[in-house]
This record gives sequence, structure tokens and C-alpha cells, in this order.
Amino acid sequence: MTPSLFDHYVEAARQREDFSSVQSVGLDETASRRGHNYISLFHDLDQKRLLFACEGRDKAVVAAFVKDLEAHGGQTENVDSVCIDMSKSYIAGVGEWLPNADITFDPFHVMAIVNKAVDLVRRQEAKTEPLLKKTRYLWLRNEANRTQRQQEHFDSLPKSRLKTARAWQIKTSLQEIYQQCQTLTDAETALSRWYNWAIRCRLEPMKDAAKTIRRHWNGILSWFDGHLNNGGVEGVNGLIQAAKARARGYGTVRHLITMAYLVAGKLVHLPAPPFITRCCG
Repeated sequence: MTPSLFDHYVEAARQREDFSSVQSVGLDETASRRGHNYISLFHDLDQKRLLFACEGRDKAVVAAFVKDLEAHGGQTENVDSVCIDMSKSYIAGVGEWLPNADITFDPFHVMAIVNKAVDLVRRQEAKTEPLLKKTRYLWLRNEANRTQRQQEHFDSLPKSRLKTARAWQIKTSLQEIYQQCQTLTDAETALSRWYNWAIRCRLEPMKDAAKTIRRHWNGILSWFDGHLNNGGVEGVNGLIQAAKARARGYGTVRHLITMAYLVAGKLVHLPAPPFITRCCG
């Protein structure tokens, strides 16, 4: 089947989709090509389906989504929650075009900021501490994800004197807040204690991470209220990238977006099953 015919059938099926029930939206990005080329993906977190995809990752993509949502019977005033990363563009777009939506910052992206800070501390300290060379993943991985050999290496490090170990303890403490706090009140208390510790730790990368979390305080705490997250969205992004790899690219961003709809859109108005086989087999 030619790409143009493939695009036609998928788009025809999409036009018949009903988005009137959409209330919770997850927004994330995935690479369309090597380098800084991205598509933004909007998901219905309740129905676990891809609603809309478009090129770019600035605030204009939210305006494009709203236009498409309304074209499919959706109502912007019904969208009461959006889960995103801490992109300034996404935050601005949601604030302008989805004013009724509460923003939740996905825990994965929050922890990514802190992990990056831990690695910066390690890289700085490794200049004078040879033991830290080639230990990056020991600090970034959880114990359950380390091999026995990696765990033995990690246990042998002199953590009592390492700045990296202090940074790792701060990171681990934040993970425990996500794992253990059951209510918004408990989380706010624990996160305040964590912030006071991190901001006074005398490790500049960790202090910078703490300041970032402080700037996004309400959206981070919002997770503890509704546990909205983009875990499923991240999984779909992986499927899209795997499909792209199998096909060795799609030639144009439009074809990649079409494949994304086919993989994750849960389209119910496609032609008979042989169509899927011809496209993806």
C-alpha cells in the first residue's frame, strides 16, 4: 500500500472519532528525526488512546490540539486535568488554551531533573575522586535494577565522605515521598522538609533542582491528589519509536504521525483487518 493511501485511510477513520468524553489529557513529545525534531502527542488518559499529534513542541501545539478536539465534538471546558513535563511552552499553551485544566507534572520528569543533578555532582567530584569514574549508572539506577556485581560495587563506595552520596540520598528521599505519601497533606509536609534539606545541602546542582521543584510546586503536589501520570504515554512513545525503527523511518513527519494514530489511536472505523497487515506486516 502506498504511503498516500495509507494516510488517507487512517485520516478518514480519525475524522469519525468522537472526543466528547475527553476530560484528562496527557501531553508528551517524541523524536521524529535525529536531532531536535519532535512531534507532540496528546492522549486521552482515561481511554488510553492517542487523540492528536502534530509537529513541534511550542505552545502553538496546544492551540492546534484544541481546534482538533472541538472538531471531534470535544469541549475545552470539559478538560479539567492535563499531565505534562515542565516545558515552559507546554505550560504556557495549557494556561492559554485549556484554562479550566489543573496541571500535574509527571513524577518521571520530576525525578529526571533530580537524577540529572545527581549526575552533575558526580561528574564534578570525579575530577578529584577517581573512585567515581564509570559509576554513573550506579547512582541513577534503583537497587532493584542493579546487577549483583553493580550492587557490590555500589556498596563498596565510601559513601560517608562522598558528595555524590549525599546527592543520591536527597534523590532517594524524594522517591520515597512519591512511594509513601498517601495524601496531599502528607506529601506537602514531606516535600517541604525535602526542599529545606536540598536547598541547604551546599551542592549547587541539587540546590538548582530544588529551586526548579519549588517553581513548579502546585503541579508537583497535584499528582498526590489524583495520581495522574504519563506512564502509559511514555509506553506508547516507545511503541511509536519501535514501529519507526522497523520501517527504517517513514520519509515524512506526516507518515510518522499517521503510524502513531494507527498504533495508539484505537481507531474503530478502519477498513477490514487485511489493511493493518498490509500496513504493518
